[in-house]
Amino acid sequence: MISATTIVQRDALCVTDYRCSAGPGDAPFVECHDGHSMSFVRKGSFGYRSRGRLHDLVAGAYLVGHPGDEYMCTHEHHACGDECLSFRFAPDFVDALGGDGAPWRVGAIRPLPELMVLGELAQAAADGDSDIGVDEVGLALAARFVAIATGEEPAAAVPAARDRRRAVEAALWIDAHASAPLDLDAMAKMAGLSAFHFLRLFARVIGVTPHQYLLRARLRRAARLLADEARPITDIAYDVGFGDLSNFVRTFHRAAGMSPRGFRKAARGERALVQERLAAETATSSKNARRLVA
Repeated sequence: MISATTIVQRDALCVTDYRCSAGPGDAPFVECHDGHSMSFVRKGSFGYRSRGRLHDLVAGAYLVGHPGDEYMCTHEHHACGDECLSFRFAPDFVDALGGDGAPWRVGAIRPLPELMVLGELAQAAADGDSDIGVDEVGLALAARFVAIATGEEPAAAVPAARDRRRAVEAALWIDAHASAPLDLDAMAKMAGLSAFHFLRLFARVIGVTPHQYLLRARLRRAARLLADEARPITDIAYDVGFGDLSNFVRTFHRAAGMSPRGFRKAARGERALVQERLAAETATSSKNARRLVA
């Protein structure tokens, strides 16, 4: 009736894909939240009863879980089942956002455009259709939710010189270790920051998220190898840090507008054209030289 697939497990959060096929004929049962969570309803609908309130959640809404709260999901008016992408946050991360305050006790959030777009972005990242990390979107989602709920938008402070240097050094380190199996936790640990603060600082200084920068470092190396070497594409994908060929092909095509094989052909064709031009110019120069000698 309910299937759960863990997509990402990090120090600051866990991301899980939930799919429920329950309908009006299935009896609801009491459950208990084991942490602070936000579950994006990407498909279907269901009822959610908690803290004496009943919420009807449809696609685009969020279920907000508070640790220790009992709840019940109901389906008497919802016959189509539901699918959710759920983010469960670590206590330290919640503390960094302001602690266990009122926002985490709302139970549910109606479909708000500011949060819906982040939910869809997270789903795209989970499906491999975006170069941002699903964990990065999850951290940004929680921060955005708390800001909206409290009405306190964080000030966009200019990073201090020390922080800018730290972000640049992190970028250089990521570039040098791009072929290794890095994740947000590892990159943040190297920088000596929490994942959330590292993500915010890196994006503010470098202009892209750590995961985006990591992917682009791998793609840059892949493009060079595809253009200069005759090694199999699969070998290149693994050598630059991709865990499987299909992910590499999909990511490379999204970035380059063509497949790795097509890129290799285009690169070789351009090189052949340059070589032909150089050969023609060399032949013309030799002929002119012979004329001058004669």
